[in-house]
Amino acid sequence: MERILLEATDRSPKVDFDFAAGRFALEGEAYPEDAAAFFGPLLQGLKQHVQAAPAAAIRFDVALSYFNSSSAKALMNLFMTLEEAAEAGAPVSIGWRYLEGDDSLQEAGEDFSADFTHARFEMIETPA
Repeated sequence: MERILLEATDRSPKVDFDFAAGRFALEGEAYPEDAAAFFGPLLQGLKQHVQAAPAAAIRFDVALSYFNSSSAKALMNLFMTLEEAAEAGAPVSIGWRYLEGDDSLQEAGEDFSADFTHARFEMIETPA
């Protein structure tokens, strides 16, 4: 699968999905006009990657400073794909980065992490 590299815009995050390396990253703000259209190809690519290389290690880093409810749903869909891969035996780690003192993003990460039993979900506080 070909790498997906998208620069951040005012409404969408920077995306770096490096399938060959098993490294995936979202960074910035996520409130695109059409979350399904933006995140759909990312979800499809991730699902294809997991199907093609079911035992491959995956590192997924999220460093969002803001996201809306539509993006939260899309993130959950990505995360559920990762959890299914981990349940099937793939080593999966998710890094949730948030700025020191950003209680709302910290809580959002904790809420997401509560749904994981197989993938390793790391809360990573970064200096403000």
